Amino acid sequence: MQVLFLGTGAGMPSKQRNTSALALKLHEERGAIWLFDCGEAVQHQILETTIKPRKIEKIFITHMHGDHIFGLPGLLGSRSFQGGDVPLDLYGPKELKEYVETTLRLSRTHLTYPIRFHEVIEGVIFEDKTMTVEAGLLEHVIPTYGYRIKQKPLLPKLDMNKAMQLGVPKGPLLAKLKAGETVELEDGRNVKSSDVTEPAEPGFTVTILGDTQYCSKSEHLSKDADLVVHEATFDGETEKLAKDYGHSTILDAATVASRAQAQKLIVNHVSARFMPEHEKELLKNMRKVHEDSEIAHDFDEFDWVKKDRKMVKITGH
Repeated sequence: MQVLFLGTGAGMPSKQRNTSALALKLHEERGAIWLFDCGEAVQHQILETTIKPRKIEKIFITHMHGDHIFGLPGLLGSRSFQGGDVPLDLYGPKELKEYVETTLRLSRTHLTYPIRFHEVIEGVIFEDKTMTVEAGLLEHVIPTYGYRIKQKPLLPKLDMNKAMQLGVPKGPLLAKLKAGETVELEDGRNVKSSDVTEPAEPGFTVTILGDTQYCSKSEHLSKDADLVVHEATFDGETEKLAKDYGHSTILDAATVASRAQAQKLIVNHVSARFMPEHEKELLKNMRKVHEDSEIAHDFDEFDWVKKDRKMVKITGH
């Protein structure tokens, strides 16, 4: 799993940052990409990466403000132009379906694939054999959601030496044992999965929050997460502005991550008022509250290192 920031700015594009978009690259886990928010010009950002639009399996929209959705119609059209033919799942507030269908209709954009719309409500909004996604309503000036993406425990590792010692023959019985089942041998003996496997390793948990002021639901969604992506539109000296506009300060984000006992925090949705020369001081203050914290920049990419259970930056600023 990798996390690639395609846009990390707030409100409108700047020379340093594009508007909100984040790609969760799940190539190893499911051969697909999940996109979270789709701000203006996200297609231009994608052109600077290895992402192929037809590989985008799901898009999750946090809320209906333009800096989070204005790039969506164009991306949907390009996915069609570039040979996308598999269905696309689109999750978001109830108004999202009307916005997309109206835009495509008025622009007479024909898609070569179906869109499956999912109106987001609180609770588990997606689950299969490998992943669950939980949504929570945050606190902003319009309805906005945060998403908690949890990978289910990985399959246990099979110890072939133990299996051979117990007389398990090569073939389908080994697959059943690896899947956690108990099997019966020809001589009538039962062999449990736990007899020949190492314990299953837990998967990752990533929390991606939409625009929000400080709230308890952010902490709930972030609980024990390996990574929290939290907006930080304002600094610690503009707390009143943050509350007035339903946003968070960089210290709010750090407090959420600290109280939730999350491992790593990356803040995005950063105001254009913060120049690169300000970031050193912002980071210093944020890390006093939550040590493993970073400020995201466009095209920063982080990789999930399973053996260390850490997110490590592999490209970017």
